[in-house]
Amino acid sequence: MKIGILQTGQAPEPLREPLGDYPDMFERLLEGRGLEFATWHVEGMEFPDSHHDAEGWLITGSRHGVYEDHAFIAPLEAFIRAAFAAGQPIAGICFGHQIMAQALGGQVAKYDGGWVVGAQEYDFEGTRLVLNAWHQDQVLRPPEGARVIATNPGCAYAGLAYGDQALSVQAHPEFDDQFIAGLIATRGRGVVPADLLRAAETRQGGARHSDRIAARIAHLFHQHSPSATASEPS
Repeated sequence: MKIGILQTGQAPEPLREPLGDYPDMFERLLEGRGLEFATWHVEGMEFPDSHHDAEGWLITGSRHGVYEDHAFIAPLEAFIRAAFAAGQPIAGICFGHQIMAQALGGQVAKYDGGWVVGAQEYDFEGTRLVLNAWHQDQVLRPPEGARVIATNPGCAYAGLAYGDQALSVQAHPEFDDQFIAGLIATRGRGVVPADLLRAAETRQGGARHSDRIAARIAHLFHQHSPSATASEPS
């Protein structure tokens, strides 16, 4: 099944060679799950010709805010709405989580509580999962019809599901601790409060449940694959 990665940002340049850029991280996260990938760098205004260019879509994180005035925001929102209306499966991570919510009628803004960085514990419908995070913005009002599938004390809408067609999470299952350490060094110092960075550093090395999110994303895509659709009883 072909999945189109819509790349909305880039990893810091010093981290790209040793650790890869965002599409590389998602390909590693979803490796061995029967998916193939093509990437469009939409942040650089490289868009697919049509939502039919892939069978499902995955929207990456970004250092941008979805409410900011960037040239790629409006066409990306239109693309999301078109793919959603066509019944295609869509997954979004961090910025992808936020832009999906905004495109479909929700509200996103900077969180009054400030930054959330490093390992965080989330309640996924009664299951405790620990995932890495790096954000200040978050969904403040989900779109009508979206179901909350994850929450934590610092992020009320940490995961959303749109029926069985789309899902998104605020955390970064594709970020390992090494990448979080790199973000602290390249983007955190002087921007994120020092006490939050120190706390994130003390939480390095613990268990992460990224594979659980990878399994959920892969299931979302496969249940909408042409072969799955063809095998459904009429």
